[in-house]
Amino acid sequence: MKFVDEAEITVEAGNGGHGCLSFRREKYIEKGGPDGGDGGDGGSVFMQADESLNTLVDFRFRPLYRAQSGQSGQGSNCTGKSGENLFIRVPVGTSVIDVNTEEMLADLNNPDERVLVARGGKHGMGNTRFKTSTNRAPRKITKGIKGEKRTLQLQLKLMADVGLLGLPNAGKSTLIRAVSAAKPKVADYAFTTLVPNLGVVSVSAERSFVMADVPGLIEGASGGAGLGFRFLKHLSRTYLLLHLIDVMPVAGGDPLTNVEKIVQELKNFSGTLAKKERWLVLNKIDLIGEKELEGFKERLRTKLNWQGEIHQISALNKEGCAELCHSLMDFIESHQQRLVKDKTYREEQQRLGEAMAYEIRRSIGARNLKNI
Repeated sequence: MKFVDEAEITVEAGNGGHGCLSFRREKYIEKGGPDGGDGGDGGSVFMQADESLNTLVDFRFRPLYRAQSGQSGQGSNCTGKSGENLFIRVPVGTSVIDVNTEEMLADLNNPDERVLVARGGKHGMGNTRFKTSTNRAPRKITKGIKGEKRTLQLQLKLMADVGLLGLPNAGKSTLIRAVSAAKPKVADYAFTTLVPNLGVVSVSAERSFVMADVPGLIEGASGGAGLGFRFLKHLSRTYLLLHLIDVMPVAGGDPLTNVEKIVQELKNFSGTLAKKERWLVLNKIDLIGEKELEGFKERLRTKLNWQGEIHQISALNKEGCAELCHSLMDFIESHQQRLVKDKTYREEQQRLGEAMAYEIRRSIGARNLKNI
């Protein structure tokens, strides 16, 4: 099935049913009094996360969703039937945004999690409701209220623990093939990877994490060039970014300059995302000597003022991959434990996540305006 991670839909909640104007009419009974029933409530619209779905492609072909309206009341004090609620199933990891207000309505990260996106209209009241001691035959009713209508933008972000970042042909797909059962296409030309790929990395019988591979970035990606820009949002939910660096680029050029280009594009897309924990991973180390490799690492630390982790692997030969995966697993477990135990850290991560989501929405919105 085609992978689609963005869609825009319109949702309409049901209208409330009108109240009924009616009087009791029976033989030999004069002035039977009012017996108009209330209308039914309109159905509401909910979005519900479904772990069996993995794409938003269906929403491209059906952009309008309506819940049932409530029925009007009837005589004999019969209340109108309420409209049924509408539940729209979306993949886990879907963000729901109001297009007009830019408000984030929900981030559906858990299976069966649901959120109300359009509230159904309240019912109208029949004339029975307005009977008083001084007004025995009221002719007053109220009409049902219209249901809410919203235009929503749906954004699917993959649920992964580790995200791979780098230029095309840096070896991202080769790495995910080497450490997981995922089999993305690998070739010696740019943009072999056209859609994100997920792989489950099993470190031991009960220890595993999910790795995400997205299309490579190129210079100018923040302005819409290449494929990587539209998939960068999938890295926002990860705990850690692995920045793969090709020490022997196929297209030539200076690897250090390539690193700086990626960092700049990341900052242009989202400054908060650029501050996420990131490890540098030197790939294709089998193509250069040990002395040359150590010199490159020293230049890397000096030019970038890099204080973080630097790992070295050959994804093709799987050299260094096991050690890298164990280090990743240790980091992920430590991060998860800290989220549970440290309230201050948890709140800080939540604030960063909200800021990141806002910056990403603004970047994507600006790109879409350029394409109009």
